Amino acid sequence: MEIKQSEFIISAVKPAQYPTDNRVEYAFVGRSNVGKSSLINTLTNRRKLVKVSGTPGKTRLINFFLINNSFYFVDLPGYGYAKVSKTEQAKWGKMMEDYLVRRPQLQKVALLVDCRRKPTKDDILMYGWIKHFGYEVVIVATKRDKLNRAELVKNNKLIKETFGLETGEEIINISSLKKTGVDDLLKNMFKDSSDEE
Repeated sequence: MEIKQSEFIISAVKPAQYPTDNRVEYAFVGRSNVGKSSLINTLTNRRKLVKVSGTPGKTRLINFFLINNSFYFVDLPGYGYAKVSKTEQAKWGKMMEDYLVRRPQLQKVALLVDCRRKPTKDDILMYGWIKHFGYEVVIVATKRDKLNRAELVKNNKLIKETFGLETGEEIINISSLKKTGVDDLLKNMFKDSSDEE
């Protein structure tokens, strides 16, 4: 899969605002500041397609990006930022549930975690939520350039055990900075898709 074209379509807070063309979707979710925006920019070879914020918890909307004029990348709001009020957290939960419950176009969810850290309770909850709604999930461990090979192997084992990953569920290590792991992620996301070109 080669991404040649990408464009921002809409920021949505409710299902009525989602695209209605029934193109398939691939969603990205993770804790605030895990590198979600940077990853989408790296995958699309666009430095500023997604705004990268220095303030964790900034993304409060569901952002849809049309890729190769044939499918969508969906940037879901980051979670787990302490300064977000309980009211905001409740809104986030409703927004996410509405998306996951009502989106048959959704093919796969990339759940991002920091490769240097043990997944948090929020990460585990998110993983369980994705599985509960019946979607395929791929664990994307970001910032791999921060660890040497031995540390990476050790931390991948910890991530796998913490999530209790099932057979066939992969951890893909990514560095948006060095663009390593990008091809592996694209292959994983599209391996069951007819969108391959």
